[in-house]
Amino acid sequence: TDRGSQYCSHDYQKILRQHGFHVSMSGKGNCYDNSAVETFLKTIKAELIWRRSWQTRREAEVAIFKYINGFYNPRRRHLALGWKSPVAFERKVA
Repeated sequence: TDRGSQYCSHDYQKILRQHGFHVSMSGKGNCYDNSAVETFLKTIKAELIWRRSWQTRREAEVAIFKYINGFYNPRRRHLALGWKSPVAFERKVA
């Protein structure tokens, strides 16, 4: 996450630890720590979210699940993975 004061606060960090979460923050001023997630979010917005209107939250949740598990992971090829899908890439390195 970014280093916003709400995420760095003692109380917030304590709650995360109590629930078994491991806090992940890079050093101050590091803008590259979450670039992979930001790229994914931009991609899903451009390829799915912004292309239609959603009647309900549940409808959007189902569509996002299907996009990730039915297309993005098993079939969509990624430049960073040598033009392999995440599933194919993991299968090859496993």
